[in-house]
Amino acid sequence: MEAFHYQAAHNPVYTSYLQALHCKPEQVDHIQKIPFLPIGFFKTHAVKTGNFSPVLAFESSTTTGSTPSQHLVGNPTLYQASFLKCFEQFWGPLENTCIIGLLPSYLERKNSSLVYMVKELIEKTGHPNSGFYLNETDALAKTLAQLELQKQQTLLIGVTFALLDFASSHPQPLQHTTLIETGGMKGRAEELTREEVHIRLKKAFQLPAIASEYGMTELLSQAWSKEDGLFKCPTWMKVLVREQEDPLTVKQSGSGGLNIIDLANIDSCCFIATDDAGRVHPNGHFEMLGRLDGATIRGCSLLTA
Repeated sequence: MEAFHYQAAHNPVYTSYLQALHCKPEQVDHIQKIPFLPIGFFKTHAVKTGNFSPVLAFESSTTTGSTPSQHLVGNPTLYQASFLKCFEQFWGPLENTCIIGLLPSYLERKNSSLVYMVKELIEKTGHPNSGFYLNETDALAKTLAQLELQKQQTLLIGVTFALLDFASSHPQPLQHTTLIETGGMKGRAEELTREEVHIRLKKAFQLPAIASEYGMTELLSQAWSKEDGLFKCPTWMKVLVREQEDPLTVKQSGSGGLNIIDLANIDSCCFIATDDAGRVHPNGHFEMLGRLDGATIRGCSLLTA
């Protein structure tokens, strides 16, 4: 609750939103009473807590003609600490891992928080084969085959459409490589559920499971799923669910719009009402069920379930 009261007092955008709701911060004494800032504010306002000059400005992917969200970051060290600690919590020490990024649409534009994160992870591994691949799919296939012969633990982090294209052109058995899809179908005509995507990838690479990452420009933390699309959060991040008919009614579990508490967002806003629909389980783990009706389609969230 300390983060809420701090931001209610020092974030002009959030303060104005609370006033519009006639919410008195001193009466908010439980996380289910916290009003969550609609994510669309990151498109129209500079969402900042306190007075600082941004060191980084992450921008979301967009469809043609739409306005990107912008996340102003005053302390990149906090972002790095958040994703590094969370990543190693789920995947183990970086020094024992080779990380490969297959993120063509993100590499081709500036200010992607996903590229920033994966770049830092790649550098931290120190592995000679860690790196990004853009359109060099033949070279990627050869690298993976070499790493498999070495029995090297490898994580291939890819945007969904690129992983599907790679699976179609270069299927091969993988025993020591984990595929992590980050979402993103780049407006492709074929509609696939996350389950269908995972079935295709598992078949192409003879894998028992496909992992997933849940993140977005407006958050400095990520949730990870090792299998079955069931995401787990780090201790400083929590996902709740709001009723679609009454968005101010927030529950600890159930189905509806996803509300996210991310304490790493202390310099922007820790309490975000996303445009994602999902199901939160009583243990705090959650599933993505797609986009809410009327939500703007973005490159990182085109999958439905």
